[in-house]
Amino acid sequence: MHFVQEDFSSELLIRGYGDSGIRVGAETYRNSLILTHERIITDWRPQRHDELTASDFECFGSMQADILLLGTGPVLKFPSPAFTAPLLAAGVGVEIMDTAAACRTFNILLAEGRPVIAALLLG
Repeated sequence: MHFVQEDFSSELLIRGYGDSGIRVGAETYRNSLILTHERIITDWRPQRHDELTASDFECFGSMQADILLLGTGPVLKFPSPAFTAPLLAAGVGVEIMDTAAACRTFNILLAEGRPVIAALLLG
């Protein structure tokens, strides 16, 4: 699936998502990653929804964002509410969706200039 937004340009814009990975700018990533409105973090540990732990969410608290988009792979799967509770208590919105939807939503929020985090699982 290709994503194109003609009136906005950013090196962090997601250009495509599919079986081959996530394409951000000219680079394709084949592992789970975190995108923020400022940078790409390519060493996020979990690769699948069933590998998520509470510690995988701790890094998001120190990032300056209003919302976390969690892309759970090709199918929507909800993590334990205990994993996201500290973020919600800190005033960070958390939206859970499949990774394709998270990619599209990230692009929209990025284009709006919103401080956003997308944690994207591929498997």
